[in-house]
Amino acid sequence: LAGMFLAFQYPTEIPGVSIANFLRTALQARLEDGEEVDLFDFQEELLDRMKLLDMDPAFAERPVNDGFSGGEKKRNEILQMAVLRPTLALMDETDSGLDIDALQIVANGVNTLREENPDMTVLLITHYQRMLNYIKPDAVHVMVGGRIVRSGGPEVAVALEEQGYADWKEQDKDEGQEEEQQQQVVTA
Repeated sequence: LAGMFLAFQYPTEIPGVSIANFLRTALQARLEDGEEVDLFDFQEELLDRMKLLDMDPAFAERPVNDGFSGGEKKRNEILQMAVLRPTLALMDETDSGLDIDALQIVANGVNTLREENPDMTVLLITHYQRMLNYIKPDAVHVMVGGRIVRSGGPEVAVALEEQGYADWKEQDKDEGQEEEQQQQVVTA
């Protein structure tokens, strides 16, 4: 699981643990035995990443997500992703509860991280196309009933936003009934 990052829809609060301590400890855990995170390098990196996300440096001393607004929690998650530099980032409804300004800051952070690390894979889960106005996906997959019912480029998200799920739910229902009939034939 080393190198995997999960941004939660509802980030957990960790009272009593500062963001700086949390991130330094997480970085330390990724190092080989005997290696140490250099405190000065870490501070410099943390401040640089906070600037990217338009965060006050004093924010680093606050307890993780404790008393944060929705936008602060989401920016904190992108800060974590920026400092930890995962190879795979799973972002579960990161746009949930964000106003337009916070959405743009978060999206800018994600885009910058993708530019800096083109090998990083980002799986962005969202119910709304608006996040994709700022983070351009390489591929879009639409799930209905736990199954992928449509795949393609960004145009798939635009079509979904315009048409809604109704047609795709009906298509999934028809395919599910057909599959169930095939399974009954096989097991009969």
